[in-house]
Amino acid sequence: MLASPSKCPVHAYGPGGVARLYGPTAEDDPMGLYEQLRDRHGAVAPVLLHGDLPAWLVLGYRENLDVTRTPSRFSRDSRNWRDLREGKVPPDHPLTPITMWQPICAFADGSVHERWRGAINDSLGRFDRRGVRRHITRFADQLVDGFCAQGTAELVNDFAEHLPMLVMTQLLGMPEDYGPRLVKAARDMIRGTETAVASNEYVQETLRKLVVRKRSDPGPDFTSWLLEHPSQLSDDEVQQHLRLVLIAAFETTANLIANTVRMLLTDPRCRANLAGGHMTLPDAVEQVLWDEPPFTAILGRWATQDTELAGQQIKAGDVLVLGLAAANVDTAIRPDPTAPVHGNRSHLAFSGGAHECPGQDIGRAIADTGIEALLNRLPDVRLAVAEDELTWISSLMSRHLVALPVQFTPQEPNPVVQPETSPQAGPAHGSPEPHLPAADHPAANDSSPHLGSGTRTSWWRSLTRWLRRR
Repeated sequence: MLASPSKCPVHAYGPGGVARLYGPTAEDDPMGLYEQLRDRHGAVAPVLLHGDLPAWLVLGYRENLDVTRTPSRFSRDSRNWRDLREGKVPPDHPLTPITMWQPICAFADGSVHERWRGAINDSLGRFDRRGVRRHITRFADQLVDGFCAQGTAELVNDFAEHLPMLVMTQLLGMPEDYGPRLVKAARDMIRGTETAVASNEYVQETLRKLVVRKRSDPGPDFTSWLLEHPSQLSDDEVQQHLRLVLIAAFETTANLIANTVRMLLTDPRCRANLAGGHMTLPDAVEQVLWDEPPFTAILGRWATQDTELAGQQIKAGDVLVLGLAAANVDTAIRPDPTAPVHGNRSHLAFSGGAHECPGQDIGRAIADTGIEALLNRLPDVRLAVAEDELTWISSLMSRHLVALPVQFTPQEPNPVVQPETSPQAGPAHGSPEPHLPAADHPAANDSSPHLGSGTRTSWWRSLTRWLRRR
């Protein structure tokens, strides 16, 4: 569960005493900085981005919802950014890969957004969720096979970062061997490093080649379904939306897996609640989405007019950063941020409003199904170092574990089986996928131990066996 936020005495401040959201001081303890800013400024605080570009950090839960639900005041179109129009954000700026306007739904509002977002929603909806979970289990088992005989592993590098990319490359119709390089490039461009622009170019070129190939040789995959959608997206529009889905799914799900496994290994209350039947594995995933959302903040929204937000005077062209992690511990909606939250999905881990993450249920499925497979294979897995030895790396948008070393009784790898030839187990390409009953959907029945890829009995026995060995 969430620990009390720290109160660092000093953080880096720039011109005019405005806090910087970048640099080692801010990134070492983002939650401590958020609470300092909340104490000083309330629900909305002035901050500085890379290069000391001015911005507003939205810390309040209700204020975040206000921003995400009123596109007439706070647009997703980065071309509204005053500093960008004035040439203060050069092409090689660290934030360029995530702020430069692109023909994708994440940078559009109104009817244009509806056209692009509709194509994504319809194409994601064609996947058979049971088939997706079978692929998640297969890839998770493959990763565990790579280290299970050793008795030790490092689960961030060996598991959490690779599983989402393996699954997503399969769903997009890409060869599995694309995964490792895409993991490195995706993580780099999200961090806003000096090589972020080059990493973005690699991802773009990889996806451009995929679109060309799927245009001439379509299959039962997300890329082909976007290309054939009635909204008639151009090749460039398809490429940019593939990048959006791939990067968002990778970053959020990798962090979610690592944070959930860490909580299972280190939090006695969590283990007690699981053992007593008061919490299921999907509940644990949801708790992490409250306490440690995969994206701590999202850049951004741009003010379309002079307006007021929580007493701050926002000018047209100002940029706003959604403080998702800060909003989730806002005492206005969560009086005791250290208390567990069960059966409640009103967190902002996936943002809100019209731009709420469209693939969140697939992300949840990758996390809970992948962790289930891990615990099934390694029933006595345990942390190999003291909890206070774990370290994190933070950036403007995310905070993730550097490593999660574990020990376990060595296990034999699974026998080699032939992989399925399709990323879904529904009807053949060309016909819509059936809508699953609510009980089979990964977003449904999260209060039950049933996880879709196995039975309640097998999951519960494996979890109980793991808990008994703690």
